[in-house]
Amino acid sequence: MSVIVLAGMIGAGKSTYTTLISNKLNSTAFYEHVDDNEILEKFYDDPKRWAFSLQIFFLNTRFKSIKEALVHRYNVLDRSIYEDALFTRINYEQGNMSEAEMKLYTELLDNMMEEIDGMPKKGPDLLIYLRGSLDTHLERIKKRGRPFEQIDGNPELLDYYKSLHDRYDGWFAEYDKSQTLVIDIDEVNLDRPGDEEYVMNRVKEALKKQQHT
Repeated sequence: MSVIVLAGMIGAGKSTYTTLISNKLNSTAFYEHVDDNEILEKFYDDPKRWAFSLQIFFLNTRFKSIKEALVHRYNVLDRSIYEDALFTRINYEQGNMSEAEMKLYTELLDNMMEEIDGMPKKGPDLLIYLRGSLDTHLERIKKRGRPFEQIDGNPELLDYYKSLHDRYDGWFAEYDKSQTLVIDIDEVNLDRPGDEEYVMNRVKEALKKQQHT
């Protein structure tokens, strides 16, 4: 059994990597609900109104996904509950959530993590952090083309992206639930010949190392 979770800022390419890794390892892929998430676009239009609702939605779906993944064999998740608090904390600090909402969210997250800790398999086998410059993430967000994610004429959204990017390395440094692997998305291009093989070799090496710890 191996459970792999992807981590990284918006635009890092988590879904693309999830597809690659799950196909190569014959695993089940778990994708974050984005295109069918009505709250997400509303959040971008009015973050103060929708931040709490969005974070509760994602917390619930990520909790469901990690629980399901931890009791089945060979799964890859394109984002997990372990990153969730980072997004919520930034929304709180930027005034998009009240203190009462932050407290309720934290209590819910703590309860969920306690339930996960009580499961026979308590965490993933590997977390892959897709790390890159802010410019790389912004370029990919632009290329992806979701209108509500674009920063043109929206300095507040750019500040949100900057805050996320600035905090990710700190979040990763504190992550301790599993073996980790960092992939530099400034250097790796999955459309370039040889890079898919390079990524998969590193993933397999990390999983092999995990099996011997």
